[in-house]
Amino acid sequence: MELSESIRHANGRQRKPLVVTTDMSDREAKMSDQETVDEEEALIRSSDSEDGHPRVRNGIRGELGNVSLLLFLYVLQGIPLGLAGSIPLIMQSKNVSYRDQAYFSFVFWPFSLKLLWAPLVDSLYVRQFGRRKSWLVPTQYLLGLFMLGLSFTVDSLLDADGPRGPDVVTLTCVFFMLAFLAATQDIAVDGWALTMLSRENVGYASTCNSVGQTAGYFLGNVLFLALESADFCNKYLRFEPQKQGIVTLSDFLFFWGIVFMVSTTLVAIIKKENSKQQRSKRRPKEETQGVLETYKLLFSIIKMPAVFTFCCLLLTSKIGFSAADAVTGLKLVEAGVPKAELALMAVPMVPLQILLPVVISKYTAGPRPLDIFYKAFPFRLLIGLEYALLVWWTPRVKHDEGFPVYYYAVVLLSYAVHQVALYSMYVACMAFHAKVSDPVIGGTYMTLLNTVTNLGGNWPSTLALWLVDPLTSKECRGAASQTCGSVEEAGLCVKEGGACLTTLDGYYVESLVCVVIGLCWWLFLGKKMKRLQEEGSSAWHCRIRK
Repeated sequence: MELSESIRHANGRQRKPLVVTTDMSDREAKMSDQETVDEEEALIRSSDSEDGHPRVRNGIRGELGNVSLLLFLYVLQGIPLGLAGSIPLIMQSKNVSYRDQAYFSFVFWPFSLKLLWAPLVDSLYVRQFGRRKSWLVPTQYLLGLFMLGLSFTVDSLLDADGPRGPDVVTLTCVFFMLAFLAATQDIAVDGWALTMLSRENVGYASTCNSVGQTAGYFLGNVLFLALESADFCNKYLRFEPQKQGIVTLSDFLFFWGIVFMVSTTLVAIIKKENSKQQRSKRRPKEETQGVLETYKLLFSIIKMPAVFTFCCLLLTSKIGFSAADAVTGLKLVEAGVPKAELALMAVPMVPLQILLPVVISKYTAGPRPLDIFYKAFPFRLLIGLEYALLVWWTPRVKHDEGFPVYYYAVVLLSYAVHQVALYSMYVACMAFHAKVSDPVIGGTYMTLLNTVTNLGGNWPSTLALWLVDPLTSKECRGAASQTCGSVEEAGLCVKEGGACLTTLDGYYVESLVCVVIGLCWWLFLGKKMKRLQEEGSSAWHCRIRK
């Protein structure tokens, strides 16, 4: 159950709040990528000296322009991610099936898979135009064009009154491309950030990443859902009620499409990547490893027995949480909780999400960080059961005017407890990644492990959404000889004067099955993951043939 995020996250950190639960993987993706960026910055800072004498630091004042540009680029990156996170909630209010939600969940995969094409972005470019601008400019132009084009068609694609309802396949394809382009832009901006700033100020790159993506996601998700909601606007922002919110999805897409086009043009014309300042000694030189060499290196890493075992464990560790993370938020919307109210619950969570990594890192800094992962695992499983109980309780406290204040307090408390367990596991996992990664190839090594971690959250979430409908049992009451086994049959039931009533909700079945699977994983495979901490450094370090 995600409050509106993913508010991950850093690069990948997808970092995907109680809004759409499929954001969870995206938030962890972005947060995971942030660890890689921080490591690269640390390596650069460690080399910031000549002959053992540190350089004179001039402060950030002379580079406010570069910092502002990076911050703005990361804000732009968060906009399409926030919009993608809001679409499942909009579709859920239009009564789409959970199988359709499963289709759309593939939108959140690109940030977890960008390692597959990152070597191409790093290696292929037009030297005269700039290594990073060669990808940044066309990618952002395409983002702007997609958003402008979508602004004219999105209303018809989401039209629930048509013969087939919302066009989920087309929506999935379009938003998948937006996420793919945003992930590609992220690769280019991350690389540019490490050379755009001087070595003494390169630490601000991760700050720009985290703050910018969080702000962009907030604008595209929380703020958009609030201003798009007629109920929220009529209740808090208007004197006279109206049928629509202050903004519509098409208006929002058109506005940001124009912003993308204008800002990209200005960056292409004004900002020079290959200026003399950029080539000064105070700026780190970029590596130029070939595409094939990078892919061979990744393959050689994953072939190592310890790494292969660890990757298999990462790919299966989140199955037990998939129903809670992927379906709960959508079930709350289905039960009548306003999507704008759920989105706004992300706001009070921000301080907690900032403090938790700082506090938990004190306990994962030792030689056995996965012990914290192992201890937090069963508590997160229990929270999944509590989420199921929360969904069951929701329609029972609803009244004509909505939900009482104490209901939202319970939801907020549930999410806060969930965050403690989630961040305990996440920080422990990232600490172990940093501990075992070969320092010679640290960036590539960390990115590979983070990618596998994020993928381990994506595929169970998609599967969990896919299985809700098949596991749900409904019967037609009020119309003889009619059933509700499919959308067409449900339509015939209503047409004959009946109503489809749920006799067994597949979400509850999934929640119980996921907890059982997660408990088995914890008892049998969790101990195997703990034992990996006993492996020596030689089991993790890759032998590179020169």
